[in-house]
Amino acid sequence: MGSEGENESEIIPCLKFLGDFKEGSEEWKELSKKVREACERHGCFILINDMVPKGLRDDMFLCMKELFDLPEETKRKHISPKAYRSYNCDCPLVTLCQSFGIDDVPISDSAHAFTNLMWPRGNPSFCDTLNSTSSKMFELTFMILKMILEGYGLPKQYTSDIEEMKSSSNFRLIKYIVPQNDEVCEIGLLPHTDKSALTILCENEVQGLEVLTKTNKWIPLKIPQEGFVVLVGDILKAWSNGRLDAATHRVMMKGEKERYSFALFSVPKEEVKIEVPPELVEDNMYPLRYKPFNYGEYFKYFVSTLKENALDVFAGV
Repeated sequence: MGSEGENESEIIPCLKFLGDFKEGSEEWKELSKKVREACERHGCFILINDMVPKGLRDDMFLCMKELFDLPEETKRKHISPKAYRSYNCDCPLVTLCQSFGIDDVPISDSAHAFTNLMWPRGNPSFCDTLNSTSSKMFELTFMILKMILEGYGLPKQYTSDIEEMKSSSNFRLIKYIVPQNDEVCEIGLLPHTDKSALTILCENEVQGLEVLTKTNKWIPLKIPQEGFVVLVGDILKAWSNGRLDAATHRVMMKGEKERYSFALFSVPKEEVKIEVPPELVEDNMYPLRYKPFNYGEYFKYFVSTLKENALDVFAGV
């Protein structure tokens, strides 16, 4: 899934989760191994999955166009005290990006509250689409996290750890406008790692997402229309004792078409403590890299500093 001529070790793998395969089956175990390897080697992978049907994804993109076409004063009503949740369109460093962040859609009534805020009589169709899409992506997140446990052969007791790592979520709706010069590649989103445990992202047909390899090369991800991108975030990197890599990524825009994407960021609740399982610590190859820390305190530290190496500075041993 990388550019022609790239080293095979730098090609982002594409994994298929299709059909109804059971947890614990041989197919499950084989996929779990591939998920773990992809997350260790690249911090991300492309996923082909039928849990979120194409029709539902298409409906989501139509709803997003309707949302972003609303008057600016209406969109600015969406305000949150939490970072990266309010309607955002004013970043001087990234002028092409507009976004909304909505918390805990799969487990709360936030979709209904959001649509009532944006439309005088609400928008039942948008609300249903938002709820269905985020709920299915939430289920997919849990499946991938359980596969990571399986990939490391960890005891079932650590299921509670991954449940805590997805005990909250943020559903992000993003629009990238067309650059003024369609011949020049412009930054749509600055390089960063996600502060989530896991991120699942879907985009329309306009490409632009790039990941940074361990050899310091930017690789454009060619995502199939039926595909998603799964990205490891800082929290899963810390919990895994650095065995899983948090993928540094960015968006570069070029051409004459707007880009839409939506993503589910699975995060712990603020009070959750992140701690490395003893089974993932080995004195020689994998000495302890991260001390236990509180997720809310880490997120506040990052927002206040915006350091690229915030995780290592805040929680590194």
